[in-house]
Amino acid sequence: MLEVTTAELQERKSGKDLYNYQKGAINKIFKSFEDAPDDYHLLYQLPTGGGKTVIFSEIVRQYLKHHKKRVLVMTHRVELCKQTSNMLTEFGVVNKVVDSKANLEDQSEYDCFVAMVETLNNRLNDDKLDISDIGLVIIDEAHYNSFTKLFKFFEKSFILGVTATPLSSNVKLPMKDNYNELIVGETIEALIENEFLARAETYSYNVGLTSLEIGTNGDYTVKSSEDLYTNNDMLSKLLMSYETHSKGKKTLIFNNGINTSIHVYETFKAAGYPIAHLDNTVSKKDRAKLLEWFKETPHAILTSVSILTTGFDEPTIDTIILNRATKSLGLYYQMVGRGSRILNNKAKFSIIDLGNNFHRFGPWGADLDWQKIFRSPDHYLDKLLNDEDLESDFRYKMPPELRSEFSNSDEVYFDVKKTYVDSVAKGLSSKVVLEKSIDHHAKICIENSEDVYDAYALAKLLNDDINHRIDRYSKCICRSTHNFIDWLNDDYRKKLRIHLRENFDVIFEEIHGRPPED
Repeated sequence: MLEVTTAELQERKSGKDLYNYQKGAINKIFKSFEDAPDDYHLLYQLPTGGGKTVIFSEIVRQYLKHHKKRVLVMTHRVELCKQTSNMLTEFGVVNKVVDSKANLEDQSEYDCFVAMVETLNNRLNDDKLDISDIGLVIIDEAHYNSFTKLFKFFEKSFILGVTATPLSSNVKLPMKDNYNELIVGETIEALIENEFLARAETYSYNVGLTSLEIGTNGDYTVKSSEDLYTNNDMLSKLLMSYETHSKGKKTLIFNNGINTSIHVYETFKAAGYPIAHLDNTVSKKDRAKLLEWFKETPHAILTSVSILTTGFDEPTIDTIILNRATKSLGLYYQMVGRGSRILNNKAKFSIIDLGNNFHRFGPWGADLDWQKIFRSPDHYLDKLLNDEDLESDFRYKMPPELRSEFSNSDEVYFDVKKTYVDSVAKGLSSKVVLEKSIDHHAKICIENSEDVYDAYALAKLLNDDINHRIDRYSKCICRSTHNFIDWLNDDYRKKLRIHLRENFDVIFEEIHGRPPED
């Protein structure tokens, strides 16, 4: 049996001494249970870190005390099976884990079973587990639709699904089709105010995502994500964002793809930072060692793929980096939730968003109407902006360190879209937009230089700004092929350098009222 983690012990005091909001949830659930038919399906929502496992463990304890039927708890991962079994034991519930190695000859001696969905499906299809007297079925992380195939086995059981986000992982299988009712628990804001969760500070970087492709599951494909997030610009932006907001802090990085995570590992390792990589190909033994290292090392960085989105609690995490984009509200909340655990010396944590997730879903902890989302998921999903519309409102903002290099300039922003609209209205060629942009870049470089070589050096620092302007321009003229954009970028940089060389003296004198010193 696994030891109870510190985080789990912090969630509650004992099986008989729960927090008020947990007691309130249990009362609501039992009230629904008493009034409903035997085959009622109830869904309960509570944010990550609110103690869902604590709540349903107490429900199991009370149910077994007052009913003559048995209980089954289902999870979607082996690690969650073991953690759930451990928590139930702490509540005095004797239980049996039904895994691939379990001997079921003694099943009649148990009133509570804990099983992973795929293993249970195999055991039930082989008729190896007697479920004739299962009165209550609890489904952890119920938004995963893999559980629905098992509902046919429990047509006379009360089903309780628990989740932080009552929005199905498959947009084609809405949760309202499988659950009769949703009970909404405490909000993230209420849990923060009452010091059950840490408050988040979010740093969001605008990222061009129009190259990403959507897969059959409704989310961005691994292949297109890796093409974007393994390029040098994105890796540099990741490292820069870490050094700006999280240097020296314990950091968990989420990626979409093993290759991306390995690139992240190599980038941070080369920069001299303590980092480890974890994905689902790592053995259980090595994974345990890695997580122990992460726990015990104050400034550790862990770069990962998928595996730590559920069933992983490490309160010492200071920063969550979303080095990926997702279309899944549930996944967004699961990833961020890994940093929300409180400690005696931790009341807040940081989120660094490199996937426009903040712009797509809003801040973590926003006041979402879960009842409306549960009843009308399509309406909620249809309101989310697509990447092109979302990015059309982006305004490039220089990072503070870079902005300090242009301290003599009052305005470093150039509005490509407005310049394009004004130029077209005057009957001018769209090329005027790039000419004016180059003029502006040359001006701010010269404003902050004493000679042309200083200006060249500053121009090299403008890569992100140039990329942003070219991207906005290509959308204005509706031409966005990779070859065309690559050509525009190269041509822009060449013309900027020529402009600086040929016009430095004249522009310098206009700005400073004197010629540059020899």
